[in-house]
Amino acid sequence: MTKVATREAYGQALAEIGEEIKEIVVLDADLSGSTKTAIFAKKYPERFFNMGIAEQNLMSTAAGFATCGKIPFASTFAIFATGRAFEQVRNSICYPQLNVKIAATHAGLTVGEDGATHQSIEDLAIMRALPNMTVINPADGVEAKKAVKAAALHKGPVYLRFGRMAVETIFDEDYDFQIGKGEILKEGTDVAIIATGIMVGEALKAAKLLEHDGVNAMVVNIHTLKPIDEEIILKAAECGAIVTAEEHTIIGGLGSAVAEVLAEKKPTPMRKVGIKDQFGQSGKPDELLKLYNLTAEDIVKAAKEMK
Repeated sequence: MTKVATREAYGQALAEIGEEIKEIVVLDADLSGSTKTAIFAKKYPERFFNMGIAEQNLMSTAAGFATCGKIPFASTFAIFATGRAFEQVRNSICYPQLNVKIAATHAGLTVGEDGATHQSIEDLAIMRALPNMTVINPADGVEAKKAVKAAALHKGPVYLRFGRMAVETIFDEDYDFQIGKGEILKEGTDVAIIATGIMVGEALKAAKLLEHDGVNAMVVNIHTLKPIDEEIILKAAECGAIVTAEEHTIIGGLGSAVAEVLAEKKPTPMRKVGIKDQFGQSGKPDELLKLYNLTAEDIVKAAKEMK
């Protein structure tokens, strides 16, 4: 299968929909080669703005563009978008509910050698806590492209999470992406694996491994963490056990979001596969995923603990 980084798909999507949606403007914090907004900049130089290494200004200027009827995509690394510019995202974008799209690349452990300071493993939790914010974490290049267009058409603040590492393609071009709607990728009855982002691919691999042991696993893709699809989570709960999988801390991310739904509406045994309340470190992406127990085998282990 072809491998594409979701950040690459993001850049391509911007360039493609820029012709159709002329209100789109793109802002970057001197990282356009890495965030792939350079693709848009080359095609539409008059609609691209390099704000320099000044992320607070990046977000505030994007807010200003939104007040003038533009659809700004503010791009930088996830660690800067959610950390350095948090106050501006909160007070200048979410509070007035402005139509800004925050496209954060290089999220999670798979930034690799850049190390703990650049591995944003808490961004989904931070953005999910903000009123008015929609939070999207695509699983592959196809879903990333569709998410970018959906975000552009959506009214209000959106946080889009993209990765540096190339990942296997899961979906075909006919895939129907809808904000706030999860997708059952495999039906099952014994345990449900609910995954987001790059862990969706690992969840599908885990389901195949579980089949060899006679365990029929459902696989659910949750690309939108907020608003989350409660209906599909409750359906997954009918399996009697749930494993969540995310390239993110287990505090405040997908696992927490699923647990919140289950606690109020259908208490169900569950396990969370994710980063266990610790920082990352420098290393190759695949090595880090193994070291932090974010593999198909780790999902299988968690599933078997409940059977």
